[in-house]
Amino acid sequence: MTEIAVVDHGAGNLVSIAQGLEHAGASVSVAVGPDDLLGVDGVVLPGVGSVAAAWDRLVEQRLVDPLRELTVPLLGVCVGLQLLFEGSDEDDGGGLGLIEGRVRRLEDTPRLPHIGWNDLDIVSTEPILAGVGSRDTFYFVHSYVPFPADAEATVATTSYGRPFTAVARHGDVIGVQFHPERSGPKGLRIIANFVASCRGRANAA
Repeated sequence: MTEIAVVDHGAGNLVSIAQGLEHAGASVSVAVGPDDLLGVDGVVLPGVGSVAAAWDRLVEQRLVDPLRELTVPLLGVCVGLQLLFEGSDEDDGGGLGLIEGRVRRLEDTPRLPHIGWNDLDIVSTEPILAGVGSRDTFYFVHSYVPFPADAEATVATTSYGRPFTAVARHGDVIGVQFHPERSGPKGLRIIANFVASCRGRANAA
């Protein structure tokens, strides 16, 4: 069975994510320290709230270097996506630097935070979005977004005031700004696609 570790840094929706992963056929464990990332086929980094608070917790748990050194697929969700970048303007939060770029506050929006359902504009072929169309909607809750240094890192965008990166990838590192675990059948499809990618990597090893 595909083994997926969900990082618990004290600010993530672990139960719903774990249920989505299990629904896709994965065996789920909770990672609170470096040893919990050993021997797994994939890792999910969730998060809500402040990047700075989540980053401080990762540092405290000694998870920064192990996450940077992963050789399995890594999925960041919401704040987890933002943690994949080099840093954040929100309280000067840190970042893993797995995707070049910085997280900045949304601009020219009707109001903040951006809360609710919004659709995607898929700009490049991406396995994790298999079965997802540009008119499918996903649930967002955030005020900050990543700005990748390389435009090719952006897989899909969403518009709220202006377009922003909603899905980003670099190698085996991928992140989504929305909450797939709260986005109905299409969100579960994304989680299932991630599990399938982890299973494929493990079988090929």
